[in-house]
Amino acid sequence: MSESTRAAIGSIAWLDLTAPDANELREFYSAVTGWKATAVDMGEYNDWTMNEPETGAVVAGICHARGHNLGLPAQWLSYVIVANLDESFEQCRKHGGTVLAGPRELGSYGTMGVVRDPAGASIALMQLPD
Repeated sequence: MSESTRAAIGSIAWLDLTAPDANELREFYSAVTGWKATAVDMGEYNDWTMNEPETGAVVAGICHARGHNLGLPAQWLSYVIVANLDESFEQCRKHGGTVLAGPRELGSYGTMGVVRDPAGASIALMQLPD
């Protein structure tokens, strides 16, 4: 990714839903929003990217609460770009939050983690690779 196309710190880079039955929710959101699903092979099961119906652009993911996603809250998670994931985790704890998951490598996409704020809301944080 060139510097001119690199996502800005603080921007929302992705949207994901993790739930016990991703297949059921894939069908629900396809019917409700018109999104088209594409399977993402996770080995023993598929997670799903959800795509705009006219362009095919990927807009979100719907994932099973298994493997790396085990224990994540069943809610839509926004992924916010941060400069330094370890520092963000430290600030989360310092300000009364909880680190729920991570850090976890996302291959060429970077590293991510999930935090819960003092009010109980969760958000994913993502550090892009250098």
